[in-house]
Amino acid sequence: MESEIVNQPLDEIDRFIVDAMRRDGRVAFSQIAEQLNVSAGMIRLRYNRLVEEGYLRVVAITNPLRLGYKTMTMIGIRVDGSRLLEVAAEISKLEEIIYLVITSGRFDLFAEVACRDHDDLLNFLTHKLSTIAGVRESESFMHLKIVKEIYF
Repeated sequence: MESEIVNQPLDEIDRFIVDAMRRDGRVAFSQIAEQLNVSAGMIRLRYNRLVEEGYLRVVAITNPLRLGYKTMTMIGIRVDGSRLLEVAAEISKLEEIIYLVITSGRFDLFAEVACRDHDDLLNFLTHKLSTIAGVRESESFMHLKIVKEIYF
């Protein structure tokens, strides 16, 4: 029998750490500790547990526009029902895909893509996405302006 990690429930200190790290992944443990009136060692131990148990992962977030990706698009995708997971796995391999979810409703999948320009998006749609077996149709929704973007 495999051993499973038993996650401890989060308390207020854990939630404060998660929120602080969400706002600034480089915040010093001592700064968090000072705000909570606890030791930096305690924050370090809590942080390590939160990472080990999968509550928290600190990563760099890039700005696609600054990196030269001027065309961001959300794409609703309908697939052959029996191939949903296979199609999702294939789509997830495409380099332009930055977010992919299986959904309920009119579309089976929503994919967010970052492309350098409209020609790059057209190439993606016609030579990559539409050639995946099981993709029935797609509808593109161009990002005109990002009003709010948070990472929860």
